[in-house]
Amino acid sequence: MTNTDTAARQLDRLRVAVVGAGAIGGVLGARLQQAGHDVVFIARGATLAALQTRGLILESIDGDLTLPSVQCTDDPGTVGVVDVVLVCVKATQIANLARSLRPLVGPATAVIPVQNGVEASQLLAAELGDGNVLEGLGRVLVEQVAPGHIRHTAVTPIIEFGPRAGAPVHAAAYAQISRFAAALRGAGLVAQMPDDMGVAQWEKFLFIEPIGAVGAAARVSFGVVRSVPASRALIDAALYEVRNVGRAVGVEWPADAIDRVWARYDSLPADGSTSLQRDLMAERPSEFEAQTGAVVRIGRAHGVPTPVHDVLYAVLLPTAQSAMH
Repeated sequence: MTNTDTAARQLDRLRVAVVGAGAIGGVLGARLQQAGHDVVFIARGATLAALQTRGLILESIDGDLTLPSVQCTDDPGTVGVVDVVLVCVKATQIANLARSLRPLVGPATAVIPVQNGVEASQLLAAELGDGNVLEGLGRVLVEQVAPGHIRHTAVTPIIEFGPRAGAPVHAAAYAQISRFAAALRGAGLVAQMPDDMGVAQWEKFLFIEPIGAVGAAARVSFGVVRSVPASRALIDAALYEVRNVGRAVGVEWPADAIDRVWARYDSLPADGSTSLQRDLMAERPSEFEAQTGAVVRIGRAHGVPTPVHDVLYAVLLPTAQSAMH
């Protein structure tokens, strides 16, 4: 290999800060590091301690991986400016976290959130600037078994990202989109750049929130909650409420949006559940306010009735709040 070849390879090596080394952050960061990228995990508490002492363990349908040594810290200020910031913490943590990420962001940095929800990029942009923050989402079935130990059970990770509607991105940050897409694909992941990230974000929200909220209230798996006629009807009503709330904020839904969600619901593993459901049932901090709470909150702001979600919110709120204390 010539010196020129080596330099070219070095130019293609991204420096990536993965904020949150839980389920999705763990699998994305692990695969990017495995592919040779310079990955730094921003973590805290038991997760940081696990990463420091034994590294990162990934059990995956795409091949198991153990990284005995990873770069990790609880202080973004020690990392410096990076090419890409992947924000993988729970959506409800972003408001308190966003300002601390400023040292990671330079003119050419792309900040990509991959939470469940529809408000993360707005919260990040308020602190980090419109010019650096993209819209993003992840599609994968993955869970954190223990701090620093991730289990990926279905679907090769799909990451969708692109500019936010009405928010011009710095040219240098925009250039990172194609580089990061190439990095993801080189790591065995799927990178997609939809024409309209707003619609893509709401389509994922339409898929993840109704079955997660109803499943959490019923405390049963996908297979049960979709097969009992009463709970299936409740999910269907919740789907229409999310569709109506999205329409009120300008989402132009495909005509078959709900039919497509049901096709996906009916193909999910019978023993599966969403991360929201698992967290609520285990009384762990969750994205409840960013999911079910967001439907109620945005619906009220736009005069859209959400009676099913009003009840789900009232039923699940005590559990969600008890987990925060």
